[in-house]
Amino acid sequence: MDEEGPDCGKADFVLLDQVTMEDFMENLKLRFEKGRIYTYIGEVLVSVNPYQELPLYGPEAIAKYQGRELYERPPHLYAVANAAYRAMKRRSRDTCIVISGESGAGKTEASKHIMQYIAAVTNPSQRAEVERVKDVLLKSTCVLEAFGNARTNRNNNSSRFGKYMDINFDFKGDPVGGHIHSYLLEKSRVLKQHVGERNFHAFYQVLRGCEDSQLEDLHLQRNPALYSFTRQGAGLNPLRLQPLDSDERSHHQAVMEAMRVIGFSPEEVDSVRRILAAILHLGNIEFVEMEESGLEQGHVAVAEEVLVDHVAELTATPRESVMRCLLSRTVASGGRELIEKGHTAAEASYARDACAKAVYQRLFEWVVNRINCVMEPRGRDPRRDGKDTVIGVLDIYGFEVFPVNSFEQFCINYCNEKLQQLFIQLILKQEQEEYEREGIAWQSVDYFNNATIVDLVERPHRGVTITDRIFLQSLDTHHRHHAHYTSRQLCPTDKTMEFGRDFRIKHYAGDVTYSVEGFIDKNRDHLFQDFKRLLYNSSDPTLRAMWPDGQQETTGKPGGTPAGWPGGGADAGLPECPMSWQEPFYVRCIKPNEDKVAAKLDEGHCRHQVEYLGLLENVRVRRAGFASRQPYPRFLLRYKMTCEYTWPNHLLGSDRAAASALLEQHGLQGDVAFGHTKLFIRSPQTLVTLEQSRARLIPIIVLLLQKAWRGTLARWRCRRLRAVYTIMRWFRKHKVRAHLAELHRRFQAARQPPLYGRDLVWPTPPAVLQPFQDTCRLLFCRWRARQLVKNIPPSDMAQIKAKVAAMGILQELRQDWGCRRAWARDYLSSATDNPTASGLFTQRLNALREKDGFGTVLFSSHVRKVNRFNKRQDRALLLTDRHLYKLDPGRQYRVMRTVPLALPRGPLPCTPVSCPTTLLPLWGRGCCNRVGAHLVRWPRRWRRLDINGWRAEGSASRPRQHTQGESRRAVVRRPSRTF
Repeated sequence: MDEEGPDCGKADFVLLDQVTMEDFMENLKLRFEKGRIYTYIGEVLVSVNPYQELPLYGPEAIAKYQGRELYERPPHLYAVANAAYRAMKRRSRDTCIVISGESGAGKTEASKHIMQYIAAVTNPSQRAEVERVKDVLLKSTCVLEAFGNARTNRNNNSSRFGKYMDINFDFKGDPVGGHIHSYLLEKSRVLKQHVGERNFHAFYQVLRGCEDSQLEDLHLQRNPALYSFTRQGAGLNPLRLQPLDSDERSHHQAVMEAMRVIGFSPEEVDSVRRILAAILHLGNIEFVEMEESGLEQGHVAVAEEVLVDHVAELTATPRESVMRCLLSRTVASGGRELIEKGHTAAEASYARDACAKAVYQRLFEWVVNRINCVMEPRGRDPRRDGKDTVIGVLDIYGFEVFPVNSFEQFCINYCNEKLQQLFIQLILKQEQEEYEREGIAWQSVDYFNNATIVDLVERPHRGVTITDRIFLQSLDTHHRHHAHYTSRQLCPTDKTMEFGRDFRIKHYAGDVTYSVEGFIDKNRDHLFQDFKRLLYNSSDPTLRAMWPDGQQETTGKPGGTPAGWPGGGADAGLPECPMSWQEPFYVRCIKPNEDKVAAKLDEGHCRHQVEYLGLLENVRVRRAGFASRQPYPRFLLRYKMTCEYTWPNHLLGSDRAAASALLEQHGLQGDVAFGHTKLFIRSPQTLVTLEQSRARLIPIIVLLLQKAWRGTLARWRCRRLRAVYTIMRWFRKHKVRAHLAELHRRFQAARQPPLYGRDLVWPTPPAVLQPFQDTCRLLFCRWRARQLVKNIPPSDMAQIKAKVAAMGILQELRQDWGCRRAWARDYLSSATDNPTASGLFTQRLNALREKDGFGTVLFSSHVRKVNRFNKRQDRALLLTDRHLYKLDPGRQYRVMRTVPLALPRGPLPCTPVSCPTTLLPLWGRGCCNRVGAHLVRWPRRWRRLDINGWRAEGSASRPRQHTQGESRRAVVRRPSRTF
């Protein structure tokens, strides 16, 4: 959201240069044209309905207002919601947000945004129970709108009931429950509506949103024009955004999903649908007069009895009982005998309509109570969890003036009079009285007090009123001298009123003419006990729960409120609730035009609302008064850390002197006034300065407390660790001693031959002694080996060392490498190993010894050569201390190749025959091997090496190319022999 500049007007009407109606309207119009629909009057928010979607809401906007003071951001609903939430959380005081204005001024949408903000800023830890409460709070709005809102000529989604919602918060500021109070449901709308208006949304959502199979079970058709109660608004779309069917279908799905989230069972949802369908069928029942023919039902009959069957089926009641309740009623005679009296057609129609209204009202109340049951705080104990704090949100339909105003408009306007009186008392009257009480000198502001109008309505009346005309005569008698009451009888020249029908009250919002026709019946609202008993005996548990008074005995008297002055009945309890609130916040909604179109502000219409809402007087009071006031103890408790003379506790003579010292240190003493018990702060900037100073010091104080507490925790932890380490040290000593003692016990017989402790099992050591035991086992193995080796004769040591070396090389390569036999070295000279040719080999050996002069034969044996083509040939190897010989056993051990084991000094050219490393694996090209001090580089033409020696593959000038899959690495076939 962009910050506001001078071209957007004044964000607070208190900052106007001159407080006149012209300046007020000019600033309001300028801000509306710039898209700024919110403006402050001190802490009161003025909201103008834009009749369009604006980019003012959402998570980003919520983040900008969260945790901010009221004047740190441009005016917004989120700022008011944040101020109420912070006041509740900071001072643990109950707060409320009162939303008022005309019908269509945007009160319902304002309450939605407030609920969304509270849901968004709470429960950062994502506790499941808190999330459940938040979901119910948000989803309940959708359900209540379906059953309590309707399209009117002033508003497409007008609340036809008053709603006050309590939200309970725990000490952390998270919502833990709530409660909804409903007032003044306009149940007469069920029967008929004005031209251009509709019935409650729920009826159209059922008709156009249910599946075909569901409609068939309810005996309904999709066209609302087929039913008397919905025929008037059948072709009207509540939002005018999309076609009728898809619009109602989407709303119906949203309501069903909301009811599921809240906790309505599928059986309860089905019962609600059946009750709505029963009301629609009930409205289509018509009565006809019958001639005398001895009928038991009297002279009245139902035109279409199939509708009675539908009503009986949907309400789960006997058909005969439904028919009897529609056509007659039970009355008590003088001897207290019950007799059945038949209705006339007019009486039957009246009873039918009364039943329809009563059933819908009970349904609405049941829905509200069902939501309250789900939202009630669960398992809360003030002694354990602390006292809950409350934020209340009041949304009630606004002041209404129609061409014909009846009992419903009277109740609505009376309720708005009470709200206006509350606003006047808290904002205007009480503020001025508080200044006088605290001894603050200021200029008094004149304002209109509507207490005389409220007294006019609430004044008790004596006598019994029988008819509407007698009621009007009684009003004329009691109020003929009242300045705010008149009628045609009292003012015969006023032709805008009819004789014997109309009276007029001068409300704070203007003059309203009321027609008394139907006043007495609507105030009494008769419903015969037969219907209550019928519905109480229904087999549908949901419908039965709505009529607990149906179990009373029949007295012959109709139920309802006794006749008297309307206004002392259903709506009398509403004003007492806001009067008990401690810290109110106000949202004053203004309707810009009567056409419900965007970007249009009717200055005359808005001026009228500004006048009767008392906004100009509010500006004058705020301008002359102070933005904030706090008792001295509470002021010091919050800001004492910002002054060295008051922290941690002051030693001055009084709290007032301490507050004065604190303000002088900040240089703010010129913007305050000192009362007898309270400090009055004129400018919001002073509060912002104090809050900023406090916010800078809070982290330091918190760190000081954290340091002290963490030091205490660290000392406790250190003492515990010392104790733990002492126990661990002594326990380890015990484990070490026990382990060493066990080792000593087990290895006492380790010196006994011949095993020397080989069969002994080492005990499992503690983890800390594992390295020690590993070292001990190594030392023990060496000691045992020494004990075994020292008894071997010196003549066998050479062979022992050779076998040990062979074991390290061949143990994992060969399964049998001859460790269990004596090694003879010269196996070809032995008659045992070479019985057929040992003599020939001995002759060849002697000849080679004479020729080459070697001294000792190191090894001789038959071997089998395998070349790369898998061809095998027998060969013999002779290794002396000077040469390696390859012999052919098939030709009397003729020498095939001789390889010297020592190189002459200086570099010699390597040849395939004389190279001393022919038995080593070689790389094909550029492979080098260092033998002693001689570096040999193999020619490029030599590619492969077999047991016969080097073999050329191609000429020296053109090496042979490798075939696919052939490795460039030289291949050496190791001779195999089994010893």
